[in-house]
Amino acid sequence: MKRSKSIYALFLFVQFCIATSSGYAQVGVKEPSTLVLETPKPIAKLPFWAMGPFVRPVNVNPVISPVSTTRFYDPMQKKQLDWESNDTFNPAATVKDGKIYVLYRAEDKSGVGIGYRTSRIGLAESTNGTVMKRRETPVLFPGNDDQQEFEWTGGCEDPRVAVTADGTYLVLYTQWNKKTPRLGSATSKDLINWKKHGPIFQDAYNGKFHDIASKSASVLTVLKNGKLVITKYKGKYWMYWGESHVYAATSENLVDWAPVVNADGSLKELASPRKGYFDSHLTECGPPAILTAKGIVLLYNGKNLSGANSDPSYTANSYCAGQMLFSAEDPSKYITRLDKPFMVPTESFEKSGQYPAGTVFIEGLVYYKNKYMLYYGCADSRVAVAVYDPSKKK
Repeated sequence: MKRSKSIYALFLFVQFCIATSSGYAQVGVKEPSTLVLETPKPIAKLPFWAMGPFVRPVNVNPVISPVSTTRFYDPMQKKQLDWESNDTFNPAATVKDGKIYVLYRAEDKSGVGIGYRTSRIGLAESTNGTVMKRRETPVLFPGNDDQQEFEWTGGCEDPRVAVTADGTYLVLYTQWNKKTPRLGSATSKDLINWKKHGPIFQDAYNGKFHDIASKSASVLTVLKNGKLVITKYKGKYWMYWGESHVYAATSENLVDWAPVVNADGSLKELASPRKGYFDSHLTECGPPAILTAKGIVLLYNGKNLSGANSDPSYTANSYCAGQMLFSAEDPSKYITRLDKPFMVPTESFEKSGQYPAGTVFIEGLVYYKNKYMLYYGCADSRVAVAVYDPSKKK
């Protein structure tokens, strides 16, 4: 028994050395051949148009946690930093070359409290969706570039990623200068080297919406040949965005976006918080929206109020995951949504850390090996995954 353990330990050490020599760090002990899924907790039956149930794999979460062993030379401060030592959360996800890639927000220890540190975006890869190899340095971060005024000192936060049919990856993320949060875009062919394009609303309507607070963008995708790819509606790209309400925007090139507005030029609110429901405070867009035969499905993050207008069935100020349906004939037309969340904070790591009220904050969704893998932030501190197998939907 002792000899077997020694040999296994040596094997793990060799694997670690191989992984880190290519710029990745191995995180995890054993990669199971199949995922064992937990029995979902009782929830209301999902309607025909909704995705799910999503269930947590047994004994694998969280899949990404803070570490202090990875070092990064910060070009702004000109020194080495433990760039992901405080928190790792709010992940995006995509598929490339048969692997899942997760882009996640990482915070250093430069401040105290959510939003007061500097965030950078790290990259991890996986062949099964749970065991992660993480790059030792971030792939998207504030630097001495033309985005410095928008990204320093707060950084790059809360990415959502999607890919075009020709293999161009688009990330929509929050540029945070600790004054105004703005949605920014960047593109890449390899997920490592990114070209920043700046705030996405800076040119629309003569810059009318350039200086408003904007967050959380979910570009429209479709499942094609076994992969979620960005799609168009009537010749334009579409996305949903927003935190306090759900808005929409369109684009010709995925870089410059124009918000959908009312006749008077104000932002058109497609969906809003509901008194007495789990989303009574915020309706914040989640991973890329999906065009289906039943309509456009948008997964989103609902925040509960505290007090009289909250839903007492859920913890005050908690974040739970919901779903909305929009018309496939008019993406700006809201149809319906779930009255109860399809995921709620239940695990200890979802109710501790930076946000002890409880958070399952969904941002990354991939279709991989005939299953949907949903990546989410846990209490603004860690990353976890839940799985939906369409072949088992009743």
